Amino acid sequence: MISIRVELGTRGYPVIVGPGAVGSLAGVVPSSADRVVVVTQKAVGVDVEPGVPATVVMLPDGEQAKSLANVEELCRAFSRASLSRGDAVIAVGGGVTSDVAGLAAALYHRGVEYVNVATTLLAQVDAAIGGKTGVNLPEGKNLAGAFWQPSAVLCDTDVLATLDEREITSGHGEMAKYAFLGKEPPGTGLLDLPIYEQVARCVSLKAAVVTSDERDTGRREILNYGHTLAHALEAGAFGDPPRWDLRHGEAVAIGLVFAARLARNLGRIDDERVELHRQVVSGFGLSYAMPAGASADELVALMRRDKKAHGDLKFVLDGPNGVEPVAGVDAGLVADTLVAMGCDR
Repeated sequence: MISIRVELGTRGYPVIVGPGAVGSLAGVVPSSADRVVVVTQKAVGVDVEPGVPATVVMLPDGEQAKSLANVEELCRAFSRASLSRGDAVIAVGGGVTSDVAGLAAALYHRGVEYVNVATTLLAQVDAAIGGKTGVNLPEGKNLAGAFWQPSAVLCDTDVLATLDEREITSGHGEMAKYAFLGKEPPGTGLLDLPIYEQVARCVSLKAAVVTSDERDTGRREILNYGHTLAHALEAGAFGDPPRWDLRHGEAVAIGLVFAARLARNLGRIDDERVELHRQVVSGFGLSYAMPAGASADELVALMRRDKKAHGDLKFVLDGPNGVEPVAGVDAGLVADTLVAMGCDR
Protein backbone atom coordinates (compact mmCIF):
# COMPACT_ATOMS: atom_id res chain seq x y z
CA MET A 1 0.00 0.00 0.00
CA ILE A 2 1.22 3.52 -0.81
CA SER A 3 0.09 6.59 1.15
CA ILE A 4 0.53 10.03 -0.41
CA ARG A 5 -0.36 13.10 1.63
CA VAL A 6 -2.01 16.18 0.19
CA GLU A 7 -0.29 18.82 2.31
CA LEU A 8 -2.80 21.53 3.19
CA GLY A 9 -1.89 22.25 6.79
CA THR A 10 -4.61 21.18 9.22
CA ARG A 11 -6.81 20.25 6.23
CA GLY A 12 -4.27 17.89 4.71
CA TYR A 13 -5.25 14.28 4.12
CA PRO A 14 -3.91 10.91 2.95
CA VAL A 15 -4.55 9.26 -0.40
CA ILE A 16 -4.13 5.52 0.14
CA VAL A 17 -3.36 3.57 -3.04
CA GLY A 18 -3.09 -0.17 -3.56
CA PRO A 19 -4.88 -3.50 -3.64
CA GLY A 20 -7.41 -3.79 -0.82
CA ALA A 21 -7.29 -0.09 0.08
CA VAL A 22 -11.05 -0.04 0.66
CA GLY A 23 -10.38 -2.11 3.79
CA SER A 24 -8.77 0.98 5.33
CA LEU A 25 -12.07 2.89 5.37
CA ALA A 26 -12.95 2.44 9.04
CA GLY A 27 -9.52 3.80 9.97
CA VAL A 28 -9.97 7.06 8.03
CA VAL A 29 -13.58 7.87 8.93
CA PRO A 30 -13.41 11.00 11.13
CA SER A 31 -13.30 10.08 14.82
CA SER A 32 -16.16 12.51 15.50
CA ALA A 33 -18.54 10.52 13.29
CA ASP A 34 -21.22 8.48 15.05
CA ARG A 35 -22.83 7.65 11.71
CA VAL A 36 -22.24 8.12 8.00
CA VAL A 37 -24.21 8.33 4.79
CA VAL A 38 -22.72 6.29 1.95
CA VAL A 39 -23.46 7.85 -1.44
CA THR A 40 -23.00 5.59 -4.44
CA GLN A 41 -24.55 4.51 -7.75
CA LYS A 42 -26.13 1.17 -8.61
CA ALA A 43 -23.58 0.52 -11.35
CA VAL A 44 -20.67 0.85 -8.88
CA GLY A 45 -21.40 -2.27 -6.86
CA VAL A 46 -18.62 -1.83 -4.28
CA ASP A 47 -19.48 -2.61 -0.66
CA VAL A 48 -17.75 -0.73 2.16
CA GLU A 49 -17.46 -1.14 5.93
CA PRO A 50 -17.15 2.30 7.56
CA GLY A 51 -17.10 0.94 11.13
CA VAL A 52 -20.09 3.05 12.26
CA PRO A 53 -23.82 2.85 11.44
CA ALA A 54 -24.38 3.75 7.77
CA THR A 55 -27.29 4.79 5.57
CA VAL A 56 -26.83 4.08 1.86
CA VAL A 57 -28.21 6.58 -0.68
CA MET A 58 -28.19 5.87 -4.41
CA LEU A 59 -27.54 8.50 -7.06
CA PRO A 60 -28.85 7.90 -10.59
CA ASP A 61 -26.27 6.35 -12.88
CA GLY A 62 -24.43 8.39 -15.47
CA GLU A 63 -23.40 12.00 -16.03
CA GLN A 64 -27.03 13.17 -15.68
CA ALA A 65 -26.66 12.63 -11.93
CA LYS A 66 -24.54 15.80 -11.77
CA SER A 67 -27.42 18.19 -11.12
CA LEU A 68 -28.42 20.68 -8.44
CA ALA A 69 -31.63 18.70 -8.00
CA ASN A 70 -29.61 15.66 -6.91
CA VAL A 71 -27.53 17.78 -4.54
CA GLU A 72 -30.78 18.87 -2.88
CA GLU A 73 -31.97 15.26 -2.72
CA LEU A 74 -28.73 14.23 -1.02
CA CYS A 75 -28.95 17.03 1.55
CA ARG A 76 -32.50 15.99 2.36
CA ALA A 77 -31.37 12.37 2.67
CA PHE A 78 -28.62 13.51 5.07
CA SER A 79 -31.28 15.22 7.19
CA ARG A 80 -33.54 12.16 7.18
CA ALA A 81 -30.54 10.09 8.32
CA SER A 82 -30.01 12.54 11.22
CA LEU A 83 -26.50 13.36 10.01
CA SER A 84 -24.90 15.90 12.33
CA ARG A 85 -22.05 18.29 11.65
CA GLY A 86 -19.68 15.84 13.35
CA ASP A 87 -20.71 12.94 11.13
CA ALA A 88 -19.46 12.16 7.62
CA VAL A 89 -20.36 11.36 4.03
CA ILE A 90 -18.67 8.48 2.19
CA ALA A 91 -18.63 8.85 -1.61
CA VAL A 92 -18.18 5.46 -3.28
CA GLY A 93 -17.80 5.63 -7.05
CA GLY A 94 -16.22 7.55 -9.87
CA GLY A 95 -15.94 11.26 -10.59
CA VAL A 96 -19.70 11.77 -10.79
CA THR A 97 -20.22 10.43 -7.28
CA SER A 98 -17.34 12.37 -5.73
CA ASP A 99 -18.45 15.59 -7.46
CA VAL A 100 -22.08 15.39 -6.34
CA ALA A 101 -21.58 13.89 -2.89
CA GLY A 102 -18.68 16.25 -2.20
CA LEU A 103 -20.77 19.31 -3.10
CA ALA A 104 -23.66 18.09 -0.93
CA ALA A 105 -21.21 17.54 1.95
CA ALA A 106 -19.86 21.07 1.46
CA LEU A 107 -23.36 22.55 1.70
CA TYR A 108 -25.04 20.43 4.36
CA HIS A 109 -24.74 22.09 7.79
CA ARG A 110 -22.33 24.45 5.96
CA GLY A 111 -19.84 21.60 5.67
CA VAL A 112 -19.50 18.03 6.91
CA GLU A 113 -16.48 15.84 6.34
CA TYR A 114 -16.41 13.32 3.55
CA VAL A 115 -14.22 10.47 2.34
CA ASN A 116 -13.78 9.50 -1.30
CA VAL A 117 -13.62 5.80 -2.14
CA ALA A 118 -12.59 6.07 -5.80
CA THR A 119 -13.70 3.09 -7.90
CA THR A 120 -12.71 4.15 -11.44
CA LEU A 121 -9.26 4.77 -12.86
CA LEU A 122 -10.23 8.31 -13.80
CA ALA A 123 -11.34 9.06 -10.24
CA GLN A 124 -8.27 7.44 -8.70
CA VAL A 125 -5.76 9.40 -10.77
CA ASP A 126 -7.61 12.70 -10.77
CA ALA A 127 -11.25 13.41 -9.91
CA ALA A 128 -11.32 12.20 -6.29
CA ILE A 129 -8.29 14.26 -5.24
CA GLY A 130 -8.00 18.00 -4.76
CA GLY A 131 -11.34 19.11 -3.35
CA LYS A 132 -13.10 20.26 -6.50
CA THR A 133 -16.78 19.39 -6.25
CA GLY A 134 -19.48 20.43 -8.68
CA VAL A 135 -22.45 19.77 -10.90
CA ASN A 136 -23.45 20.68 -14.42
CA LEU A 137 -25.87 23.34 -15.61
CA PRO A 138 -27.61 23.30 -19.01
CA GLU A 139 -25.11 25.98 -19.99
CA GLY A 140 -21.99 23.95 -19.27
CA LYS A 141 -19.91 21.48 -17.27
CA ASN A 142 -19.16 21.94 -13.57
CA LEU A 143 -20.45 25.52 -13.46
CA ALA A 144 -21.88 25.17 -9.93
CA GLY A 145 -19.58 23.85 -7.24
CA ALA A 146 -17.28 24.45 -4.30
CA PHE A 147 -13.80 23.68 -3.07
CA TRP A 148 -14.28 21.16 -0.26
CA GLN A 149 -11.39 18.87 0.55
CA PRO A 150 -12.06 15.25 1.56
CA SER A 151 -10.67 13.97 4.83
CA ALA A 152 -9.18 10.95 3.01
CA VAL A 153 -9.17 9.24 -0.39
CA LEU A 154 -8.98 5.48 -0.93
CA CYS A 155 -7.84 4.16 -4.31
CA ASP A 156 -8.33 0.38 -4.27
CA THR A 157 -6.67 -0.89 -7.41
CA ASP A 158 -8.32 -4.32 -7.04
CA VAL A 159 -11.62 -2.64 -7.91
CA LEU A 160 -10.27 -1.61 -11.31
CA ALA A 161 -10.35 -5.24 -12.45
CA THR A 162 -14.15 -5.00 -12.54
CA LEU A 163 -14.17 -2.11 -15.04
CA ASP A 164 -14.80 -2.56 -18.74
CA GLU A 165 -12.05 -1.72 -21.22
CA ARG A 166 -13.59 1.57 -22.25
CA GLU A 167 -13.73 2.82 -18.67
CA ILE A 168 -10.04 2.02 -18.23
CA THR A 169 -9.25 3.79 -21.50
CA SER A 170 -11.17 6.84 -20.30
CA GLY A 171 -8.91 6.95 -17.24
CA HIS A 172 -5.95 6.85 -19.59
CA GLY A 173 -7.07 10.24 -20.91
CA GLU A 174 -6.18 11.85 -17.59
CA MET A 175 -2.97 9.82 -17.42
CA ALA A 176 -1.98 11.13 -20.87
CA LYS A 177 -2.42 14.64 -19.50
CA TYR A 178 0.00 13.89 -16.65
CA ALA A 179 2.54 12.69 -19.20
CA PHE A 180 2.99 16.37 -20.17
CA LEU A 181 3.01 17.73 -16.61
CA GLY A 182 5.79 15.71 -14.98
CA LYS A 183 9.56 16.23 -15.07
CA GLU A 184 10.13 13.24 -17.36
CA PRO A 185 9.95 13.61 -21.17
CA PRO A 186 6.35 13.00 -22.32
CA GLY A 187 5.63 9.40 -23.21
CA THR A 188 3.70 6.29 -22.25
CA GLY A 189 6.17 5.02 -19.65
CA LEU A 190 3.48 5.06 -16.98
CA LEU A 191 1.89 2.05 -18.66
CA ASP A 192 5.03 -0.02 -17.98
CA LEU A 193 4.46 0.22 -14.20
CA PRO A 194 2.18 -1.97 -12.07
CA ILE A 195 -1.27 -0.41 -11.87
CA TYR A 196 -0.91 0.71 -8.25
CA GLU A 197 2.30 2.54 -9.16
CA GLN A 198 0.60 4.15 -12.17
CA VAL A 199 -2.11 5.52 -9.88
CA ALA A 200 0.36 6.57 -7.18
CA ARG A 201 2.53 8.43 -9.70
CA CYS A 202 -0.46 10.44 -10.95
CA VAL A 203 -1.69 11.09 -7.41
CA SER A 204 1.75 12.41 -6.42
CA LEU A 205 1.80 14.79 -9.37
CA LYS A 206 -1.67 16.10 -8.60
CA ALA A 207 -1.04 16.37 -4.85
CA ALA A 208 2.04 18.52 -5.46
CA VAL A 209 0.09 20.91 -7.68
CA VAL A 210 -2.90 21.12 -5.34
CA THR A 211 -0.60 21.80 -2.40
CA SER A 212 0.92 24.75 -4.24
CA ASP A 213 -2.38 26.25 -5.42
CA GLU A 214 -5.46 24.83 -3.72
CA ARG A 215 -7.98 27.33 -5.12
CA ASP A 216 -7.01 27.16 -8.79
CA THR A 217 -5.74 30.72 -9.08
CA GLY A 218 -2.38 29.97 -10.69
CA ARG A 219 -0.35 26.81 -11.09
CA ARG A 220 -3.28 24.46 -10.52
CA GLU A 221 -4.75 25.57 -13.84
CA ILE A 222 -2.21 23.32 -15.57
CA LEU A 223 -4.29 20.35 -14.36
CA ASN A 224 -6.90 21.54 -16.85
CA TYR A 225 -4.61 20.72 -19.77
CA GLY A 226 -6.89 19.45 -22.53
CA HIS A 227 -9.99 20.16 -20.45
CA THR A 228 -11.24 23.43 -21.96
CA LEU A 229 -12.28 21.72 -25.16
CA ALA A 230 -13.09 18.49 -23.29
CA HIS A 231 -15.70 20.21 -21.13
CA ALA A 232 -17.13 22.00 -24.17
CA LEU A 233 -17.45 18.68 -26.00
CA GLU A 234 -19.18 17.14 -23.00
CA ALA A 235 -21.54 20.11 -22.66
CA GLY A 236 -22.22 20.05 -26.41
CA ALA A 237 -23.38 16.45 -26.06
CA PHE A 238 -26.02 17.29 -23.41
CA GLY A 239 -29.43 16.02 -24.43
CA ASP A 240 -31.66 12.98 -24.28
CA PRO A 241 -30.27 11.08 -26.02
CA PRO A 242 -26.81 12.70 -26.02
CA ARG A 243 -25.67 14.10 -29.35
CA TRP A 244 -22.54 11.96 -29.18
CA ASP A 245 -21.14 9.30 -26.87
CA LEU A 246 -17.93 10.61 -25.35
CA ARG A 247 -16.56 9.82 -21.91
CA HIS A 248 -14.54 12.36 -19.98
CA GLY A 249 -11.09 10.87 -20.60
CA GLU A 250 -11.92 10.43 -24.28
CA ALA A 251 -12.84 14.11 -24.47
CA VAL A 252 -9.60 15.07 -22.68
CA ALA A 253 -7.60 13.12 -25.28
CA ILE A 254 -9.17 15.16 -28.08
CA GLY A 255 -8.57 18.30 -26.02
CA LEU A 256 -4.87 17.53 -25.62
CA VAL A 257 -4.27 17.25 -29.36
CA PHE A 258 -6.41 20.32 -30.00
CA ALA A 259 -4.41 22.29 -27.42
CA ALA A 260 -1.18 21.22 -29.13
CA ARG A 261 -2.45 22.29 -32.55
CA LEU A 262 -3.64 25.60 -31.14
CA ALA A 263 -0.26 26.15 -29.49
CA ARG A 264 1.41 25.42 -32.84
CA ASN A 265 -0.85 27.95 -34.58
CA LEU A 266 0.17 30.51 -31.95
CA GLY A 267 3.86 29.77 -32.61
CA ARG A 268 4.43 28.35 -29.12
CA ILE A 269 5.54 24.85 -30.23
CA ASP A 270 6.60 23.18 -33.47
CA ASP A 271 5.11 20.40 -35.61
CA GLU A 272 7.30 17.78 -33.93
CA ARG A 273 5.82 18.65 -30.53
CA VAL A 274 2.29 18.39 -31.97
CA GLU A 275 3.13 14.95 -33.33
CA LEU A 276 4.39 13.95 -29.88
CA HIS A 277 0.95 14.78 -28.46
CA ARG A 278 -0.67 12.57 -31.08
CA GLN A 279 1.73 9.73 -30.30
CA VAL A 280 1.19 9.95 -26.55
CA VAL A 281 -2.60 10.04 -26.88
CA SER A 282 -2.55 7.10 -29.30
CA GLY A 283 -0.10 5.25 -27.06
CA PHE A 284 -2.61 5.43 -24.22
CA GLY A 285 -5.16 3.79 -26.52
CA LEU A 286 -7.19 6.92 -27.24
CA SER A 287 -8.52 8.61 -30.36
CA TYR A 288 -8.26 12.33 -31.03
CA ALA A 289 -10.96 12.42 -33.73
CA MET A 290 -13.71 15.01 -33.31
CA PRO A 291 -17.23 13.60 -32.86
CA ALA A 292 -19.38 13.80 -35.98
CA GLY A 293 -21.60 16.88 -36.04
CA ALA A 294 -19.50 19.00 -33.67
CA SER A 295 -19.71 22.69 -34.56
CA ALA A 296 -16.68 24.95 -34.18
CA ASP A 297 -18.79 28.04 -33.46
CA GLU A 298 -20.85 26.22 -30.83
CA LEU A 299 -17.73 24.84 -29.12
CA VAL A 300 -16.13 28.30 -29.05
CA ALA A 301 -19.27 29.69 -27.39
CA LEU A 302 -19.17 26.91 -24.79
CA MET A 303 -15.46 27.47 -24.12
CA ARG A 304 -16.17 31.15 -23.36
CA ARG A 305 -18.11 29.88 -20.31
CA ASP A 306 -15.13 27.93 -19.00
CA LYS A 307 -14.36 28.56 -15.32
CA LYS A 308 -10.86 29.86 -16.17
CA ALA A 309 -12.17 32.45 -18.63
CA HIS A 310 -12.70 36.10 -17.72
CA GLY A 311 -14.74 37.33 -20.65
CA ASP A 312 -12.22 35.92 -23.11
CA LEU A 313 -10.90 32.58 -24.31
CA LYS A 314 -8.32 31.09 -21.99
CA PHE A 315 -6.48 27.81 -22.53
CA VAL A 316 -3.74 25.77 -20.92
CA LEU A 317 -1.13 25.40 -23.66
CA ASP A 318 2.28 23.88 -24.18
CA GLY A 319 5.15 26.23 -24.94
CA PRO A 320 8.81 27.06 -24.40
CA ASN A 321 8.24 27.21 -20.62
CA GLY A 322 6.15 24.07 -20.55
CA VAL A 323 2.41 23.83 -20.01
CA GLU A 324 0.88 27.09 -18.75
CA PRO A 325 -2.34 29.17 -18.90
CA VAL A 326 -2.69 31.52 -21.88
CA ALA A 327 -5.44 34.15 -21.89
CA GLY A 328 -6.90 36.29 -24.66
CA VAL A 329 -6.67 33.71 -27.46
CA ASP A 330 -8.29 34.86 -30.70
CA ALA A 331 -11.67 33.19 -31.27
CA GLY A 332 -11.14 33.01 -35.03
CA LEU A 333 -7.90 31.10 -34.59
CA VAL A 334 -9.61 28.72 -32.17
CA ALA A 335 -12.44 28.08 -34.62
CA ASP A 336 -10.01 27.56 -37.50
CA THR A 337 -8.07 25.00 -35.41
CA LEU A 338 -11.31 23.15 -34.62
CA VAL A 339 -12.32 23.08 -38.27
CA ALA A 340 -8.88 21.75 -39.24
CA MET A 341 -9.52 18.89 -36.80
CA GLY A 342 -12.81 18.00 -38.45
CA CYS A 343 -15.45 20.24 -36.88
CA ASP A 344 -18.24 21.81 -38.91
CA ARG A 345 -18.12 25.56 -39.03
